[in-house]
Amino acid sequence: MKLPPEHPRRLAYLGSPELAIPPLEALVAAGHDVVMVVSRPDVRRGRRGQPTPSPVKAAALRLGLPVTDRVEDVLDVGADLGVVVAFGRLIKPPVLERLAMVNLHFSLLPRWRGAAPVERAILAGDERTGVSLMALEETLDTGGVYRKTELGIGNDETLDELRSRLVTAGTGLLLEALRDGFGPPEPQQGEPTYAAKIEPAELQLDWARPAVELFRVVRLGRAWTTFRGRRLLVWRARLAEEAPAADAGPPGTLQGLRVSTGLDKLELVEVQPEGKGRQPAAAWLNGVRPHAGERLGS
Repeated sequence: MKLPPEHPRRLAYLGSPELAIPPLEALVAAGHDVVMVVSRPDVRRGRRGQPTPSPVKAAALRLGLPVTDRVEDVLDVGADLGVVVAFGRLIKPPVLERLAMVNLHFSLLPRWRGAAPVERAILAGDERTGVSLMALEETLDTGGVYRKTELGIGNDETLDELRSRLVTAGTGLLLEALRDGFGPPEPQQGEPTYAAKIEPAELQLDWARPAVELFRVVRLGRAWTTFRGRRLLVWRARLAEEAPAADAGPPGTLQGLRVSTGLDKLELVEVQPEGKGRQPAAAWLNGVRPHAGERLGS
């Protein structure tokens, strides 16, 4: 469905996670009439199983906006346009046929279509990424692009840091389009790549891999290994600057804070032992006192 010929006045907003809050707040602050917010159903958390709203639902209630978890409800509120940000659910053709929708997608399409574009860009070692404001279609991230902006990826930038910058840039794109008009979308050009959801096993640190690849995994958050049979989260690390010694030992061998890998070394900065809180890696090391040749991943 094509966008309305005039600037849309009544918006439906579809999103769920924390990163989708800033665009919603910006729309309201700019005076746009958000007539409905759609977010995922509440989930039960905690020992008592209390229903907990999604971050976007909680924000919408705080802003005094009506909220539903049924996508079809946007058809009954007189919306001119749907705005989708990290919604995480497919929108069925009967809805798309009656309400035009745009999507803020955090990549330079067609690179990294799918659920985890920012994570995949970091893991692949991409130097640049961006935000695409695109038309929503039934097929996955194939719509034409109304506007886009490009950002560099810092060599040690974490997932949270990069996402924050992308959300800020994307919010600006959205507000500009609503103010100045969307114009005709441009078809995506280039070879598509797909960003599958990150599986927990992908966050396990395989010390036989090069240090630079392991560092990218750490930058995603919740990277993990084992030590003496218990899980150890690695929250922060850095690439060791000096060349590895000839006697560095097999991958995973601890030499102070440095860990041998398949190529070069990774230096631990912040870790979290199983059952304990986050702490400087130096404090953890002082506590466990590894013996000579002891390895992570065991």
